Amino acid sequence: MASVKTIKDVNLAGQRVFVRVDFNVPFDSEGKISDDTRIMGALPTIKHLSEQGAKVILASHLGRPKGEKNLKYTLAPVAVALAERLGKDVTFVEDCVGEVAEKAVEAMSDGDVVLLENARFHKGEEKNDPEFAQSLSKLADAYVNDAFGTAHRAHATTAGIAKFISGPKVSGFLIEKELNFLGDKTAKPERPFTVILGGAKVSDKITVIEALLEKCDTMLIGGAMAYTFALALGRTVGDSLSEPDKIETAKACLAKAEAKGVKFLLPVDNLITNKLDFGAGTVGETKIAEGNIEDGWEGVDIGPKTIELYKAEVANSKTVLWNGPMGVFEIADCAKGTFAVAESVAETDCISIIGGGDSVKAVKNSGYGDKVSFISTGGGASLEFLEGKTLPGVAVLEQA
Repeated sequence: MASVKTIKDVNLAGQRVFVRVDFNVPFDSEGKISDDTRIMGALPTIKHLSEQGAKVILASHLGRPKGEKNLKYTLAPVAVALAERLGKDVTFVEDCVGEVAEKAVEAMSDGDVVLLENARFHKGEEKNDPEFAQSLSKLADAYVNDAFGTAHRAHATTAGIAKFISGPKVSGFLIEKELNFLGDKTAKPERPFTVILGGAKVSDKITVIEALLEKCDTMLIGGAMAYTFALALGRTVGDSLSEPDKIETAKACLAKAEAKGVKFLLPVDNLITNKLDFGAGTVGETKIAEGNIEDGWEGVDIGPKTIELYKAEVANSKTVLWNGPMGVFEIADCAKGTFAVAESVAETDCISIIGGGDSVKAVKNSGYGDKVSFISTGGGASLEFLEGKTLPGVAVLEQA
């Protein structure tokens, strides 16, 4: 796996450094940041650059303002939160291009940190408009990308700007860590290497399944996509969420696993219900079903026998990659399988990698988030990287 140069490989003292971070953080009903994981994730890179004497110019998006200035999505409160966590002043700039931004950068001293306003207030950001990217580049001598969560998007701040910056173009510590865990540690894993895949659709993860069958020793399937595999084996799944049009795809995966000698495990029992109300967070009657699921019932979690089977596989592993929950973990009655897997991954002496999206939320909700080796900050970016795709935000960086 190609590796990229990082901020450790270059001296950026005295330079204006444009740093793409991911400050797309959630807010609660009172307008307070409800989860600061992404801010905390960017701190090591910001501190390193500031302490080295760089002028640190931070850029991010927040939400989907659709190319219009909409103060519902302003990054101003993020600047306040960042300053608190950084322990130093952060100047908020009310635009990311033009005179306001250029004057703010001109006024910077070495070590200063500024945060530019939401890049998506301009249509040119998501369109990767060369003119917009060039106007961003006027602010900087060097470029650092530390926003893995958006590295699969070819936007102006993640890719376009790099064409117009003649100085160093390197990764921050967060992207370095992502490439190490999702890349090197899965390409050359300590074995046995177990992959746990869950979530709703086989179609969302088919390329990931195919790519990981080349690398892993065991694959454990949970979530709604297990019901599509059940259909492929000729079982009935009642009203369970499934993709009947993907049965041939599922059969091809099963055949590939067999050909590669990969142990491919599907649930041997499921928790089923006769009524699921996701909005209300409730289920009707529940029972455990082994084998076929009858009409009028749907699977919402893996069952107790499957939990024990999967826990035994995890306990025997040296590397575990987990992406996707085992059931409808947002509802307490259907969370047992997901939380049991989280506990098992956390308690096993292995390199444990949580691959973004819902699995991050699941492992944090389970209370074991701080006991795993690595939690990816990327949802779509994690999946695309694991599929073997080139990420535009990584491709523009200098190769090590």
